[in-house]
Amino acid sequence: MPELRLKVKDLSIDFGGLKAVSGFSCELAEGELVGLIGPNGAGKTTVFNMLSGIYTPTEGEIDFWDKKGRVHNAGKMKSSALSRIGIARTFQNIRLFGKLSVEDNVRIALHVQRTETPLDVLFRLKRFRLDEQRMMAKTDELLSLFRIESKKYELARNLPYGEQRRLEIVRALAANPVLLLLDEPAAGMNPQETEELMKLIGFIRKEFRLTILLIEHDMRLVMGICERIIVLDYGKTIAAGVPEQIRRDPAVIKAYLGEEALHA
Repeated sequence: MPELRLKVKDLSIDFGGLKAVSGFSCELAEGELVGLIGPNGAGKTTVFNMLSGIYTPTEGEIDFWDKKGRVHNAGKMKSSALSRIGIARTFQNIRLFGKLSVEDNVRIALHVQRTETPLDVLFRLKRFRLDEQRMMAKTDELLSLFRIESKKYELARNLPYGEQRRLEIVRALAANPVLLLLDEPAAGMNPQETEELMKLIGFIRKEFRLTILLIEHDMRLVMGICERIIVLDYGKTIAAGVPEQIRRDPAVIKAYLGEEALHA
């Protein structure tokens, strides 16, 4: 049986008296691919912001098991610390460093894995040189794996939209995560790009042995690749189960999918 990777219990957050998420709970096993869906404003990205250290929960617990099996109280940690223990994310609105090269966007994410000291950097000692060589090799490996190595020296903002999305995923993977949070990766994509994205997500899950939690509005993508789906509405979980259960759940149909989902 797969090891537990993430356990969220009764997670809630208030903004000025407004409860944006109320009592959210879930468990993700190692290697699972789980979807988080719901109407706009349901609280999905707020959940991601709590899981990635951008928001601190008002209530609840987030336990995360790193690749060595150590458990962390992730709800009390900042984003930088979460990145170091193996949680990475992408954003609904692409947040690349547009004025930096494709290569530099990836190298920035690799920074958390550097081992040299300030003295190593100042005097260009062996450990600094080895770190530089390792980072360059890892950057080249990732860009080649995702077929954007030819754009290595281009500014990130000059890439086509689909390649910017791909680069954002590459940058997240450069942090060497074990849990990847994908926030609407298909946003703005055409059907062909979405089809390619589905294959890409399957590939990175297998190649990098990742656990993935995915927010997405494209139901063809969600139903096509997710093993389980959690549905939020007004900050509360209204359903959870395998795709076919979710497709036919009356509460989900009423709140989000609509009757046409039954005949899709």
